[in-house]
Amino acid sequence: MSKIGKRLIKSAKQARDYARGEKRKGFVVHVPDEVDVAALRQRLGYSQSQFSRRFGFSIDAVQDWEQHRRMPDRTARILLKVIDREPKAVSRALAQ
Repeated sequence: MSKIGKRLIKSAKQARDYARGEKRKGFVVHVPDEVDVAALRQRLGYSQSQFSRRFGFSIDAVQDWEQHRRMPDRTARILLKVIDREPKAVSRALAQ
């Protein structure tokens, strides 16, 4: 069997296991479907402007997320999850 064929079969088995709810070996990333940006921001004690500057978001994006006019994309939801868990680490990593 070719290398690509083996990869396809492995991927198909992983997809099947995931669909069945079976645990897979290795690291599995959980990306939240929704993030309550307003609650996160308020818990950290930032205004919308401060939050957007601190973590590199546009103020318009933060306002749109909080008013449910837009949903954060996958990458933003990942960053928001990290901010939720480790806000100081994100601040340190993004500092000049």
